[in-house]
Amino acid sequence: MSREPDEISSGLMAPLETLPVFFDLEGRRVIVVGDSEGAAWKADLAAATGARVEVFAIDPCAKMREIARARANITMFPRDPREEELKEAALIFGVVADDAKALALREAAVAAGVPINLTDRPDSSDFIMGAIVNRSPLVIGVSTGGAAPVFAQAVRGRIETLIPTSFAAWARAAKSWRPEVLASGLDFLARRDFWRRFTRLAFAQIERAPTDEDRDALLAQTRAGGDAPSRGRVTLVGAGPGDPELLTLKGLRVLAGADVVLFDDLVPASVLDFARREATRINVGKRGYAPSVRQEEITALLVKLATEGKNVVRLKGGDPMIFGRANEEIAALRAAGFEVEIVPGVTAALAAAAAIGASLTSRETARRVQFITAHSKDGVFPEDFDWGALADPRATTAVYMGNRTLPELSRRLIAEGADPATPAFLIERASTPDQRIIKGTIGDLPGRIARETLEGPVMVLIGAALAE
Repeated sequence: MSREPDEISSGLMAPLETLPVFFDLEGRRVIVVGDSEGAAWKADLAAATGARVEVFAIDPCAKMREIARARANITMFPRDPREEELKEAALIFGVVADDAKALALREAAVAAGVPINLTDRPDSSDFIMGAIVNRSPLVIGVSTGGAAPVFAQAVRGRIETLIPTSFAAWARAAKSWRPEVLASGLDFLARRDFWRRFTRLAFAQIERAPTDEDRDALLAQTRAGGDAPSRGRVTLVGAGPGDPELLTLKGLRVLAGADVVLFDDLVPASVLDFARREATRINVGKRGYAPSVRQEEITALLVKLATEGKNVVRLKGGDPMIFGRANEEIAALRAAGFEVEIVPGVTAALAAAAAIGASLTSRETARRVQFITAHSKDGVFPEDFDWGALADPRATTAVYMGNRTLPELSRRLIAEGADPATPAFLIERASTPDQRIIKGTIGDLPGRIARETLEGPVMVLIGAALAE
């Protein structure tokens, strides 16, 4: 049975608590009202953007005085601001404890037509401040709409661990190199290819600063690729077994830059959500014993999209190199002259082992792990196994797609000399909230699962090491 590739819509934007925006404040007036340390940090933040900061503080704290001395673009006024002084300011920050004074400042800002932020008064503010990751010119803001500032700070901390301070050098290089890239004579698609190469290099060597030699090499590589059959690119990405947190950081980065994502049925929506919003999503799922998109059609679609200059991600459940027909796709793409990058994923056998809390290997009982698929290309039980290897008591066997053919596999293993009491587990939807484990032996597991309704992908693990 076959079906057509199914392009799905990314849908409308989900509700936003706030709209994230970034103000260019270079040379513009920003007013800060308040004399506490909180006001001091707001003044420092505004001054860091290059704004002309005017601080109105009757009794400024020591931190405010220190920051004002260090920042040439901060001017102090030892009084409250007059209404006419608020006009033509870009923004106003108020860190005011007195309710009446805060209300008066709010009304004056509204009359002047200037957006205002009043600390700890979100209902009286036109905008709120989120947690900031500063890798300028790369700036990331994190906000919970004022509901959970501590949580926003924790998210900021997690992001900072992914983007070390050295990444700022790459962001600065991107800004300074852009005019030269625009003037290089490269067309639009080639320039996009340059920045993809730049991004790959940045993430691969994130701990060092880029050099002019890097820029020249990237330009040369881009020009050399200009005569290729296409400037498109295909990346095979392992989506992992189902838990979106098991997607690798590299896989996450590649998804975020994709123009088109071709994905299997086994890829959960929570992983697809990591793709950029504008990316086209096409379901090319293949499922055993169910209508599936033919492999030849998938491969042809990959070549077509790459020919159109698209950055294509082929997203496969688990690891793309384990029973994912990756060899067929790679061969066709290389024959057409395209680059193919491979991003490994967590394969289902490892997630299943984690689910049952057992190692697949043991110094005493299992020095070999073997991965097999329990149905052939035409969907029937394979007859060409090395049955001696499969029945070996010192090996652990991971069986992919073995739900329907498990009774025959069990019968043949026992006939080849395997101990019927050898531990065996069936794990359905490993790593997901719907994960289910059925424990038994190779002798009785087929009977146990015959009484169950299995709807999700399953993995069968067999071996003495699993009893430890």
